[in-house]
Formats: sequence, structure tokens, C-alpha cells
Amino acid sequence: MCGDLGPATMPERRLDLLERLARSDSFARIPVDFAESPPDMDAFSEILSGVKLNGAVFFNAEFSAPWGFSVPASKQMSVADMLAPGAAHFLLYHLVVDGSALVEMADGKALELRSGDVVIFPNGDAHHMRSKGMKPPFPNYGINDKIRARDLSPLHAGGSGETSRFVCGYMTCDPHISRPILNGLPPVFKVNIRTDRSGQWLESSILHLVDEAISGRVGSEAMLAKLSEALFVDTLRRYVAELPEPERSWLTGARDPIVGKSLGLLHRHVAHAWTIASLADEVGISRSALVERFTRYLSEPPMAYLMRWRLQLAARSLESTSRGVAEIASDVGYESEAAFNRAFKREFGRPPGRYRSDHKERLDTRSRNAPAQDENVSSGTDMSRPLPSEKRTASLSPRKRSITT
Repeated sequence: MCGDLGPATMPERRLDLLERLARSDSFARIPVDFAESPPDMDAFSEILSGVKLNGAVFFNAEFSAPWGFSVPASKQMSVADMLAPGAAHFLLYHLVVDGSALVEMADGKALELRSGDVVIFPNGDAHHMRSKGMKPPFPNYGINDKIRARDLSPLHAGGSGETSRFVCGYMTCDPHISRPILNGLPPVFKVNIRTDRSGQWLESSILHLVDEAISGRVGSEAMLAKLSEALFVDTLRRYVAELPEPERSWLTGARDPIVGKSLGLLHRHVAHAWTIASLADEVGISRSALVERFTRYLSEPPMAYLMRWRLQLAARSLESTSRGVAEIASDVGYESEAAFNRAFKREFGRPPGRYRSDHKERLDTRSRNAPAQDENVSSGTDMSRPLPSEKRTASLSPRKRSITT
């Protein structure tokens, strides 16, 4: 069932990990070495630990060439609200179990996929997935109906050529907390998880739980959701580990021993009264060297990064809680509510109270005006028309900064 891995089984020695996954609200808090990591990757894990991930496997297919389907941008997917109602950010991924496939983006960029590849769309961008030689428009295979029925039994479709098996999943996350990571990722990337035993175990475990979910075993869907989160984190760590050394971004900064340690401290103790001197003492480097090295990777010095990160956390609290502005200001390290209000307005263009009321009004408007869209043409996973040719509209700001407004 899993290519060269043999039958999908759940190795007995890892059941303890599954139990911990089931109890965890945030997978990254679990000290599991899924992928080989560079030194000082603990800072990266520390930052990830604050990212609340939710996800699941939602589609299972076995297609024979020729085959193909189109996936609209996640915000236009009619099934997205059913899978994750109210999600602020929706990521998609496909895991190729057997055979091969091609993924093609709206701008024409294409990736060839083989068994063991996981392809991730961090912003849920529109794309085609198909066998070689197949071109849109694609047949309607009834994918939406399968997803709405929460039916994880494999959908069989296509012709009589090479067979490709894959599962599809999604992740949701808070865009404020995840912004530094998401902004450092390309619109699409792939990683092969069959390069070591941990990745092979993860794939085998996911397939095992898909089979259990099909059979209706109690608790299998909850466990599958946790392993879906594990797959995303593992894929992300593998991707970061393979980034070329000359690349300068938040992700490679988190991998750097000095910058990574600095980021870990700033994220772990966000309300601490940090100065350049105290941070430099903690990481064991001079102030000037710290500023130069940090800025080389993140395009801004540590204190500027900390200020904007604090404001991102504050914006999240304003959107998701009813706590007072003064309390939020204190929690993110501001001693003065007035100073917090000024900084917040500089960053977001409006004071905290107005920001909160505007956000609530947007949610109310969205709820009232949710359009009834055609499932198979304008918003469904079974789109048979070509992807739009216009430039991709990212769900996050296109600026290169590591944390954006």
C-alpha cells in the first residue's frame, strides 16, 4: 500500500508518541526529532511551539493516467468553510504515496512529484494536479461530494495508465503568530519524507490511520489530525534544513546559532524589558556583532523586530479576545498604555480600539454576505476551467519584511 515501504503498519514502539500527540494542543511542543536538524534548531522549535496548528487529511485518491483536477485558492474553496469554519489562514498539502504527478501553479511554475513527496501550498494558492500529458479542462470526478461526505475511502478515477495514489490535507493557523514563518516560504515547495526512518514511519502511520478512519474505528480521525500536524512540521523542518547557506530570510536566521538563539529568547520572553546589551549578553556576542548578524538575516535589528512582533501578538489578542487594551499592552511588554496606543497606530494605521471594532465589523459582514457559489465552477475542488492568468494574490503582504502589518 505504500510503495517500497511495504504494508502500512503502526510500529508498536511508537505508540507512546501517538498518545502524546493526542494530548497535545500544539504539536511543536513535543520533542520529537522527525527530521535531521542542524545544531541550535531548538530555537526554531521554540518559535513553532507558539503556533497553534489544526489540520486533517480530507481526501484520499487512486487515479490512473490520464487524470487531473484543479484546486482554487483556498479562500475560494467551497469546502474550506466546511473543513475549517472561520479559519483565518488555510494551508494545503498533498502526499504522493505511489506513482507520480505534476503540480502546476497559475503562473506556469510546475513541480514533478514522486512517491514520498509532500508538496505544500503555504498560502493555499490555486493549482492543477495532474498526470503527465493531461491538460485542462479536467473531468468532474465528484471530489467535492467525497469531501463533504467526509469519506476517506480512495476515490478511483482516470484512465487505464500508470496509477498514482495520494492523500490531501490541510492546516489552519493564526496568521499573526505564523507570519514570520509563512512570509519566509515560497508559494509552493516539496520535500521527500522517505529519506530516513522517521519520515517513513510518519507516512506509514498516516496511511494506517486513514485505513482506520475508513473502517470507523473510534478516535482514528483525531489521531489522524495530530499526525497531519506532525507531517506539516516535519516537512517544514526538512525544508529549512535544506535551504542554501547564502539565502537570507527569517527561516535561515532561525537556523543560525546566534540569530536563532536570539529569536528563541525574544519569542519565549516577549514581555521582558530587553535591550541590545541584555540580549547580546544572553547569546554571548558583542552588541554591534549581534545587530549586524541579526539584520543580515532579517533586514532589521533585534529591537525593531521585537517591537513589531509584540504588536502582532497584540493584534491577535484584540481580534480573538475581549481583554482590555491596557491588559494586552502589559502582556506584550508595554508599561504605558499610551505608548502602546501610539506604537500600535504607527504599525496598523489605527488605534487598538478601532482595530478591534473594524475586525468585528468585517467578520459580521462576511457572515451576512457569504455568497452561495457554484460548487464545481467558481469555488469547488472540481474546477474544470483553467486557472486565472492574473498575478497571484497572496494572503499575506508581499513585502519582504519578516513580520508585516
